[in-house]
Amino acid sequence: MMLARLKSWEGLLLIILIITVLANAALAPQFLTLQNQINLFQLSIEKIIVALAMTLIIINAEIDLSVASIMGLAACTFGILVESGTPAGLAIILCLMLGIVAGAFNAFWIAYVQIPSLVVTLAMLIMYRGIARVLLEDRGITGFPQWFGDLGQKAFLGPFPLGMIIFVVLLVVLGLVLHRTGFGREVFVIGTNAEVARFSGVRVARVKTILFIISGVISALAGLLYAGRLASVRGDAATGFELDIITMVLLGGVSIFGGRGTIIGVLFSILIVLNLRNGMALVNVTGHIQTAVIGILLIMSVLGPNLAERMRSTGLAKASA
Repeated sequence: MMLARLKSWEGLLLIILIITVLANAALAPQFLTLQNQINLFQLSIEKIIVALAMTLIIINAEIDLSVASIMGLAACTFGILVESGTPAGLAIILCLMLGIVAGAFNAFWIAYVQIPSLVVTLAMLIMYRGIARVLLEDRGITGFPQWFGDLGQKAFLGPFPLGMIIFVVLLVVLGLVLHRTGFGREVFVIGTNAEVARFSGVRVARVKTILFIISGVISALAGLLYAGRLASVRGDAATGFELDIITMVLLGGVSIFGGRGTIIGVLFSILIVLNLRNGMALVNVTGHIQTAVIGILLIMSVLGPNLAERMRSTGLAKASA
């Protein structure tokens, strides 16, 4: 059983993760300190939270390119509301509701009008980002309540910030939903073949709507965490986050064509990306090179699992011959 797991894509990711950690520890002595490990998560916490929701979307054979724009829109909306005198607690609730509405709006066009999610969410990426820029134009907003900034920057439970705790909770909850519930099985079945699922009695549109609403509200939550961590917002908040988020999911072994993937694979992938970025930063590798490395990982994440599956199928065919 253990050997079989090591031969899987998740097993390969675990080996890569171990090698990455050992290399980072050898190159940068401060890498293994508790504070650096917390920083490793904290600097990308918004991306990895959204990656968990994106996992369910892609397994369902869809994609949501609007997640980072929803993050930016929620952050900018929070800034405008607080600046206009709205209590920060109420502003948080309104921004989470905005995420629900944005996700439901995406779902309407995808699940009921049946426009491809790539087209819809690309259009919404532009629209939500445009609204955020209209709200703030070229200025930034600061001066949030101290407690809001503390939630994004300081320890919340022991040495761990709120964002890390939210990530762990979502990891467990979404993992259980995906792999241990009937809803999770429907997500996989639809991702494998939506028409077969529909004829089998699965309410395809309902499942897709729930998934995009989850994606929207989690993206809005991530946007609020981003605003709290930086203690400021601008119209370009979270621009370009889609690349890292999609890379983490696909590198985790989730098929771009849907129907296959695991939360544990995505967790290993997240840890690899975070460790690579952190290690490169500790040895003063520039941001452009870091982005190029993530781009290469994105290519590997699309090709690697498919090649591994093809090799596995070939091996099984030879064994049965």
